[in-house]
Amino acid sequence: MSDSTPVSATDAVLAGYRASIDNIDAALIHILAERFRITKAVGTYKAQNALPASDPGREERQIARLRKLAEEAQLDPEFSEKFLRFIIDEVIRHHEQAAGK
Repeated sequence: MSDSTPVSATDAVLAGYRASIDNIDAALIHILAERFRITKAVGTYKAQNALPASDPGREERQIARLRKLAEEAQLDPEFSEKFLRFIIDEVIRHHEQAAGK
């Protein structure tokens, strides 16, 4: 079977894998939504208290911590760092907006 051949809809093994992936994707979305709700509150707090939108020292510590966790979980630490940096950049953008920058 070539890569372009559709897999039978009756393939229970594949359907089970896909259902698990769908559940994990849904959980990721909910976790990210909760994370952004919290970071929005942090951004509001920072804006109200004239704190900087970013904290480069904390960001680097977080990245190092999560790279280590990724390695322990057998996840590519480069991927995990790119993913986290993307999230951090988005959070900083939100914090800057909250501060009116």
